[in-house]
Order: sequence, then structure tokens, then C-alpha cells
Amino acid sequence: MTDLYPLGLRVRGRLVVVVGGGPVAARRVRGLLAAGARVRLVAPAVVDSLAGPVADGAVEHVARGYAPGDLDGAWLVHTATGDPAVDRAVATAAEEARTFCVVAADATAATAWVPATAGLAGDGEVQLSVHAARDPRRAVRLRDAVAASLDAGELPVRRVRTADDGGSRTGRVALVGGGPGDPGLITGRGRRLLASADVVVVDRLGPRSLLDTLADDVEVVDVGKTAGNHPVPQDRINELLVEHARAGRDVVRLKGGDPYLFGRGGEELAACRAAGVEVEVVPGVTSAVSVPAAVGIPVTHRGVAAGFSVLTAHEAVRDVPGGPDHTVVLLMGVTRLATTAAALVGAGRPADTPVAVVEDGFGPRQRATLGTLADIAARAAAAGVRPPAVTVVGDVVRLSPDWPPPHSDDDGAVSRP
Repeated sequence: MTDLYPLGLRVRGRLVVVVGGGPVAARRVRGLLAAGARVRLVAPAVVDSLAGPVADGAVEHVARGYAPGDLDGAWLVHTATGDPAVDRAVATAAEEARTFCVVAADATAATAWVPATAGLAGDGEVQLSVHAARDPRRAVRLRDAVAASLDAGELPVRRVRTADDGGSRTGRVALVGGGPGDPGLITGRGRRLLASADVVVVDRLGPRSLLDTLADDVEVVDVGKTAGNHPVPQDRINELLVEHARAGRDVVRLKGGDPYLFGRGGEELAACRAAGVEVEVVPGVTSAVSVPAAVGIPVTHRGVAAGFSVLTAHEAVRDVPGGPDHTVVLLMGVTRLATTAAALVGAGRPADTPVAVVEDGFGPRQRATLGTLADIAARAAAAGVRPPAVTVVGDVVRLSPDWPPPHSDDDGAVSRP
């Protein structure tokens, strides 16, 4: 199509005439209304999907066949009557009026063509249009493939030139759960928001390898915390999100796991809302479930455990319900493992309750140290267990492919790729 000059048309408030009332015309009307056009529909009858817009006045319906003069004042014309003679008459009248015309049934008679289109999910700024030499099925396949890559964050979608908004634009904040650290376990929505971010405020346990995929001019703010070391306090993190958004930047707060599971996402959400900043929460794969699964331990299992509790070792574990058939998942609990195990036994759990400590789930150091409440602290110390680690307490640990643990003269640590 060497004679095709692709462009976008701003039709908001402008008259577009659609001739025909069938399914093709209905698709054209929906798109035109979404773009804000004034639509005149010329057809003796219309399909059911057009009855609503006609009834509520969104579409001007001329309830008869096409007649000369119907195109007066039109900026664009679509004809899809199913009658070649009528379509040719409409196209001829549009040509005489120097108005571009889309002819659904005969692309060779048209002076304009509708491409296969898609919008970037959740983003009205990016629209994709594909022409394929008047081969609509080919165009649709290409559109779908590119749209999937856009939505997956695999293509550069970040704004480079901002719209002319007088400098008044306020950016947005997305609290994105990055999962347990493997870059393949972030959600598609989270991945796309990351690809479009101007600023990324990242935790230590987020999928940090994804930072290497960002453009050089994306600002990365590292607020990672380790045990006993919080270089950027939470109040300051909240302020950073608001400050960057008010400066017109789109911000991703990239967290490990899920923002709402001991991730302080609720506090960040509240701070953004209080400041009038638009904020979105993107759930993530939580390490509380995924890390045990990485070493073959389900947190629930029919006939073994019907429920589980997730808490940190900083919490009072004595109040956790149930016995070995109610799984306890402990986050951030390596340094207090002995104290926590003793508290669980003191609360009535048997000392021989199975325990697994899983380090660096989905990471290069991934390994599981197995034992019981009676000996897990000693085994973990002997193995040199260090954070990040997730501890699982309960009979589900017996489902691990490495259960039972080695004899007590061994540390019980099992490494797996």
C-alpha cells in the first residue's frame, strides 16, 4: 500500500456519517462514540446493539435508506450497507464532497481504511494501529502479537515527551508486588507498569534484575532494608512517592512478595491518597506460599492441613490457632528462630512438629533446612542459615521430598537448584 498515508484523526465533536445498520456499522459506531464523534446513522433498521445509543440520543438516526445530502457537513464517512450499489453511491458522493470514506465491503473503492487497533491496557495514551495491505486477518494477528508484548512490558512504553498540560500533570504511583525475587514471577500488569515508570523505588527483596531492563534515564531509588538496618525510614519512603508524583513522574514502588503482606503497602496507599495522588495496588506472589512451594511444601494439603497463618517472628506466636495440622508460616524469623520454636512448644505444639527453613527462595542460594521444633534452631545455626528465609511449621513439612531430615549429627540442610 505505497499510496497509504497513515495518521490519526481527532473526531471529537465532529460529524461522522455511518451508512448501514448492521454488525459492521455497529462496530464503527462504537469506536466513533468512544472517540467523541457526533454520529449520524443512516439506515432503515439497526441491529439490537445500536438500539440503545439511538434511544438515548447518543446517535442521530435517520431511519431510511441513503439519500443525496446525507453526507452534508461530514468530516468522515463509513458505509457498510451490504448493497454494493449503495456503497458505491456513498463513496462517489464522499469523493465529490472531498470527504474521506471507508467502504467496508470494497476496500478498493475506499479512500480511507480502518486499521486493526488496540489500546495499552489501563493507559489511554498509547494506541496501536496496524494496516496490512487491506488484509484484515493479517493485521489482527500482528496487532494482537504487538499488543501482548506491550501489555507484558516487553516493549518501551514509557512516556518520553509529555503532553502539553501546562506543567500541571500529577504523576501516578503503583505499589507493585514483585513476587519472591524471580523476575518471571512478577505479574504482567506489574511488569508493564515497571516498563512505563519514570521513577522506581525498590526494596531489597524485589526482582532487582528487572532494573537492568530500564532505560538509563529512569531514576532508581534504593530503599532496601536488612535486619536492624533501615537506612530510609518508612515516613521518608512515603514522602518520596508523593514528591515524585507531584513533580509529574509516574512512580513504581517495587516490593518483594505482595504489597499488603508485611509490605507496609497500606501505609503507602494512605499517604498517597492523603496527598491527592492517584495510586494503584498490583498484587504480587507472596513468598509465604511460593517459597515453601519451591521446595515441595504446600502450606495446605487435604487431610494434613486445612488452614495456615502467616506472621513474623516479631509477633506473639503463642496465639496462633491449631496444632500441627494448622500450618504456621514465619517471615523474617531467622534471628529469633530459637525463641519462636520455644514459644510454639510452650503454647502446646508437640516438640516433634516438623519445621522447614527455606532460604533465598527461587534465588541462587535456595536451600531447605529441615528439623523439628525441638532441634530446628540448632540445625539452622549449624547450617549457617541466613536471611531472607521463610520458616514453615506443621505436618505439611512431611510432604517435602527431603523429609525426614538427616540424623541429628547432620545440619539437615538440603540445597536444590
